[in-house]
Amino acid sequence: MSADTEYLMATKLAENTHIIVGMGATGLSCARFFQARKIPFVVMDTRQSPPNVAHWQSIFPDLHCLCGALDESVLLQAADIIVSPGVSIDEPVIRRAMAAGVRVRGDVDVFREVISKPIVAITGSNGKSTVTTLLGEMARAAGWQVEVAGNIGVPVLDVLDENGQENSGLDLYVLELSSFQLERLHELKAEAAVILNISADHMDRYSDLKSYCLAKQRIFSGVKKIVFNREDELTRPEDNSVGEVVSFGLDLADESQFGLVRREGNSYLAKGSVELLDVGQLRLCGSHNIANALAALALGECVGIPQRAMLSALKTFTGLTHRCQSLGSIHGIEYVNDSKGTNVGATVAAIEGLCVQSHRKVVLIAGGESKGADFSPLVESLGKHARAVVLLGKAAAEIAGLLNGKIKTLFADSMDAAVNTAVQLAQTGDYVLLSPACASFDMFSSYEERGRIFMDAVSRLREEDR
Repeated sequence: MSADTEYLMATKLAENTHIIVGMGATGLSCARFFQARKIPFVVMDTRQSPPNVAHWQSIFPDLHCLCGALDESVLLQAADIIVSPGVSIDEPVIRRAMAAGVRVRGDVDVFREVISKPIVAITGSNGKSTVTTLLGEMARAAGWQVEVAGNIGVPVLDVLDENGQENSGLDLYVLELSSFQLERLHELKAEAAVILNISADHMDRYSDLKSYCLAKQRIFSGVKKIVFNREDELTRPEDNSVGEVVSFGLDLADESQFGLVRREGNSYLAKGSVELLDVGQLRLCGSHNIANALAALALGECVGIPQRAMLSALKTFTGLTHRCQSLGSIHGIEYVNDSKGTNVGATVAAIEGLCVQSHRKVVLIAGGESKGADFSPLVESLGKHARAVVLLGKAAAEIAGLLNGKIKTLFADSMDAAVNTAVQLAQTGDYVLLSPACASFDMFSSYEERGRIFMDAVSRLREEDR
């Protein structure tokens, strides 16, 4: 691969050349798709030395790439510009290209143009990976052939075959979509779509909560059936003229809506007043996961997944690694890995979900890269449910300042130290919960690595107890 800037700046692009901006996983999937379809393309990256250049070179040895500042003269020659989620479409040169009439879009738009099977689309500040995975399991339990992709870790174009074609035997796509993917989406035309919840996230990328919400609302573009959260007004479609609308929530629902029925001390997933499944049969923990189960039932019904298969899947689904994942108890203290709780809303949901109904206390391990977050909602939740807080990472001092001594607060310089400190603070019956409310990249390569190190620390505690 050549990173010959002068070549690209001096050469007129061939007709119908697409420009891929971003050399991450999404950009790579776009490049493979265009190569399979023999569509000309070049690649740009805003980083001067992208970390995976060698991998690209092994796949596309003759590809020209322009790294560093985006060159406007090249962008203006493009048939279209496919911008990866990690790159803001508010980059001035990209905005100028758009103003000049160049089409700017994301990989989901490219995908939408070449597929014909129905899509279920899922977004929200929290829980979207759980609902996406669960809905895929429900479809498989019904014997359907399904592809689960998107923000969950598999770029949408990577589920096509080696020729960039759709699998003819497929029944359904289940897509998790982030606000970054949605903000560059034109029209998804999903069979069903949901916004699970909204809380402030990525405020380092968005000017305010409204602009973040507007990005999320794009999931409803051209949708046939909308699912929303009755307990979160921001998840409702802004356009009141949309078609069929279904809701979910943790209250008693009206007919044809999804909610809970409480009877003789037990709670049941229900459609209206019709009981579907005793909540006690769920292997997911926390009230937020009950809401996720109801959302998945609503989406599955929208696309015709048989109810029996959906309930069967619910009884066996244990949840995701790093998302309110119970690691079991040691001396009566239960350890929970919620490393995927990378924003304040996710951490509040984890605390409330674990503690409200159980009336147990939590020792929270939190902190990391704040992403411009407002931590004040965390203070209220901790005030009600926390025994203590252990803080680490760049945001530790900021969170401690907000707590202002209202809750016992200690600091740690590593995950091992945080776990050992939490053990000393917790009492029998408590949770020790890793739910950072922050991104991981100040101390770890990813939230997965952060979660694994937490799990390893808990494993050592268990070994020491033997």
